[in-house]
Amino acid sequence: MAFDFKDRRVVVAGGSRGIGRAIALGFAAAGAHVSICARGADGLASTRADIARHGHTAHAAPCNLADAAEVARYVAQAQAALGGIDVLVNNASGFGMGDDEAGWAASLQVDVMAMVRASHAALPALLAAAAGGSCIVHLTSISGLRPSARSAAYAAAKAAMISYTGSQAAMLARQGVRVNAIAPGSIEFPGGVWDQRRLAADPVYERTLKSIPFGRMGTAEEIAEVALFLASPSARWITGQTIAVDGGQLLGV
Repeated sequence: MAFDFKDRRVVVAGGSRGIGRAIALGFAAAGAHVSICARGADGLASTRADIARHGHTAHAAPCNLADAAEVARYVAQAQAALGGIDVLVNNASGFGMGDDEAGWAASLQVDVMAMVRASHAALPALLAAAAGGSCIVHLTSISGLRPSARSAAYAAAKAAMISYTGSQAAMLARQGVRVNAIAPGSIEFPGGVWDQRRLAADPVYERTLKSIPFGRMGTAEEIAEVALFLASPSARWITGQTIAVDGGQLLGV
């Protein structure tokens, strides 16, 4: 499916690598002006340069998404650089896996609160652009759709994101802003969690691979395509939904 986001203004919170990078580049290739943030300066510079090659506004700024003040600052900078916001994508994760203070803090501050804070900060711009079809897309996980003994804090945070997606959609529907979420399954990309496990010969990698009916991990680009669909006019009658993109991983066959 070909998408046309000519002159649309897209903010990707957590957009320097992996799924966020693929989403940012997908929007740029479809004609959008794109802003990204992340903590790593090198990844930001590289991805910003790749966005700029499409000939549209490419903005990037460092941001610790666990810090409320930095989130507010970044969203204001992105809005100024792009001239508004039509689409907000919340992609960041703290990957707080353990059922301990550190795991819960990372999951709640980055996965949950960065989503809430970025949404609040971007809302005035999204409302101003609502007549043109503004929207929010959250990146959660299939971990939020089932219990997890291995990553309890992460799964609980992702479940909270799924719940908030529906609540936020209900709050904003009458104001013309759509809100949806994507729940990826196991996605492999260079430097990502599954790439690291494969290289380390972690038995969890092979066990997870065998749980996917199609026999492979997903790609970041396959998630990006769904993000573009959800932000496009083709999804204009979809809000409050979480779409699992997992190659059948949840089927358990």
